[in-house]
Amino acid sequence: MEIGNKKPLCFVPINTLSDVQPIRCCSFSEDGLLYAVGSNSKTLRICLYPPQINNISKPTQTSVIFKRTKHHKGSIYCLSWSRDGQFIASGSNDKTIKIIKYSSENKQLEGRELELTMHDGTVRDLCFMNESSTERKVLVSGGAGDCKVYISDCGVLTPMQAYAGHSGHIYSLYSWENNMVVTGSQDKTVRFWDIRVPECINSVLPGSYYDAMGSPVTAVCVDPTGRLLVSGHEDASCVLHDIRRNRQIQCFQPHSADIRSIRFSPSAYYLLTCGYDNKIVLTDLQGNLTLSLPSVVVGEHSDKVISARWHPRDFSILTTSADKTAKLWAIPNI
Repeated sequence: MEIGNKKPLCFVPINTLSDVQPIRCCSFSEDGLLYAVGSNSKTLRICLYPPQINNISKPTQTSVIFKRTKHHKGSIYCLSWSRDGQFIASGSNDKTIKIIKYSSENKQLEGRELELTMHDGTVRDLCFMNESSTERKVLVSGGAGDCKVYISDCGVLTPMQAYAGHSGHIYSLYSWENNMVVTGSQDKTVRFWDIRVPECINSVLPGSYYDAMGSPVTAVCVDPTGRLLVSGHEDASCVLHDIRRNRQIQCFQPHSADIRSIRFSPSAYYLLTCGYDNKIVLTDLQGNLTLSLPSVVVGEHSDKVISARWHPRDFSILTTSADKTAKLWAIPNI
């Protein structure tokens, strides 16, 4: 498999974690030494990332160093590590967010579990914001129910801000810099928020592959420069949008079914997508973004792929699926 004229990308599953029900979500710690997965079985697992992964020539056993059953009363839909690696937040269809402090040294929880209960529907996505100038932990979350975006100070367990604007379920969100948040919704819009401002600062209706009036937005992400938005849609469209010029660059279709997760690589050279066609796809972004973009299938599950994440340092990826597995993929000997 090749992207353009570049070296073939041959990802192989280095290890596979299995559950009794679909595994929905995953998240790497900021230092890349650990990763967490959450499933429909309400189970949270923390796993050890294998050292020198690209030197591994055959599949190895997943090293689960922490497992907690019945972490929520419902399925675990989303996970996020805090930037300092101390806290893990999870959201569920039990309408709650749980925040735990995990000691990687002692391999156990520390202190009491925290719970946020302001959502009145499934918590579909969440992430810690980058509050580098302060010690406080700020969490942004969204989902079904009232379709609001909540900004919460985890230290006092109360929402700092509740943003209304979407008219459909919030499927995905992403934060960058210190104050910016973008959300994608069932209402087909992408909305931009600055937590210093009490209302939406911009709203975009991405034109999809089949319909200029768009398709429900199932995944959003912003590149490391803060200039490029990418959105994934129910009709398998992927849309690139210039944030600063507020214009759509292009729409393409790397999948044949709903896109459920989108992430730029740490260098932003590649775009990682996965979807309900069971496929994991990389798209090369190193050329002219207004021209046709080369994409290649780099992995596949036996059922719908629900989430995919890049490792923060290595050229490896983590995926979760309705086939009840989470797989860690890498390219041996690169």
